[in-house]
Amino acid sequence: MTISYPGSQPLTPPEILTPPSGAGRPRLTFLGTGYLGATYAICFAEMGYEVLGFDVDEPKIAKLASGEVPFHEPGLDELLRKNLAGGRLRFTTSYDEVAEFGDVHFICVGTPQRADGLAADLSYVEAAVTGLAPKLTRKALIVGKSTVPVGTAEWVEEIIARHAPEQAQVEVAWSPEFLQEGFAVEDVLRPNRVIFGVKSEWAYGMLYGSHKGVFDLAMTEDREVPVVVTDFATAELVKVAANAFLATKISFINAMAEVCEAAGADVTQLARAIGYDPRIGNRFLRAGLGFGGACLPKDIRAFQARAQELGVGEALRFLHEVDLINQRRRQRVVQLAAELLDRPNGPAGPDLSGLRIAVLGATFKPNSDDVRDSPALSVVRKLSRAGASVAVYDPEGMSNAERELPEVGFAKTLTDAVARADLVCVLTEWEEFRNADPATLAELVNGKRVIDGRNCLDQGLWVRAGWDYRGMGRPEPA
Repeated sequence: MTISYPGSQPLTPPEILTPPSGAGRPRLTFLGTGYLGATYAICFAEMGYEVLGFDVDEPKIAKLASGEVPFHEPGLDELLRKNLAGGRLRFTTSYDEVAEFGDVHFICVGTPQRADGLAADLSYVEAAVTGLAPKLTRKALIVGKSTVPVGTAEWVEEIIARHAPEQAQVEVAWSPEFLQEGFAVEDVLRPNRVIFGVKSEWAYGMLYGSHKGVFDLAMTEDREVPVVVTDFATAELVKVAANAFLATKISFINAMAEVCEAAGADVTQLARAIGYDPRIGNRFLRAGLGFGGACLPKDIRAFQARAQELGVGEALRFLHEVDLINQRRRQRVVQLAAELLDRPNGPAGPDLSGLRIAVLGATFKPNSDDVRDSPALSVVRKLSRAGASVAVYDPEGMSNAERELPEVGFAKTLTDAVARADLVCVLTEWEEFRNADPATLAELVNGKRVIDGRNCLDQGLWVRAGWDYRGMGRPEPA
């Protein structure tokens, strides 16, 4: 396998090193067993590594140790139970156990937006490193996977220098993650690239050994896994730059949707046409409610904040507009609702009192139960504040959505949600919604009106079934 390295000749894979523990392969720990850490821990155990997952959250660790994944991710439950039974995977709340067991320690904790600004909150990273470092008694590699501001790896080195025993000779590396919720198992087992931010040949060798299962699987399937070996700063920037680009592409097509709405054009046809250009491509060009979730919104804000600290805030000023476009699409659904329901839309917004609205979708994307910064729930909140009686249904995200918005109504099934509705809003593109029969649903509602907030429905099919259809950035059907 050829490995690219900036400013040098391609590097060959390093010699496989004997781990400090003396085990045949590096023993891996994952600090933080949320979506990122639990997924990686389970999938690396599936590749044959001895893995220990750590968290300070005792109920979460107890759930994982009993074979239950505390979030929805297709295929992960089965792998968890398989590898617990096989003895390759364990979970703990003890830093001592982590330090004694592991050769390579992956930091997978959250980096949420700070309450007092746009910047990332690194307190969980600091807590994980300061909790582990004093316990280390032999050489080890601490690897950041969390999405962080550039410069964090150097800061982690300083923390370790203050807290780890000198004889332990602890090193740091950075290897960002690129998981897509709903496809995370595939993303870990078959990544489209791997980034190693390292300072030494030893760190490079240990990281390579920790990923040899990935490379071996690729070899059996006759695939290549590009590996980029680089410096700390570049490795840290890869993830935030990728997220900023994706967010910009999504907001670009949503900006075009605003223009299309004003001009009477169809953004779905526009996206299709420009997507044929190989320089642009058609991925992430579906106009709709915009992006949400735990990553893109907070990452582009933290990126802007870090650029300001570095004195290059002007370079990322466009991300502020990307964020604004994304937020505007949520309010557009409320405006469309007022138009369809023939309600005035005044300076204070529309009055939707006395109307029943069915909202299909609560998660920020399908195949997930994640409602963090969900555009769908943002719209639900706005519709409720406008006076509407809202009934929400989602195939996987109901319990999380109810905790987030206990003041609105929730339905147990799709048909329960749309029953007697004056308006149906499809806000997450679950297959169940895309494949729903509009003729059957038409018999349940008070008014055959639908807003396709994700442009995921068959417009012609719904119109032929008698529905008054509105898409995002699409003209009214003739």
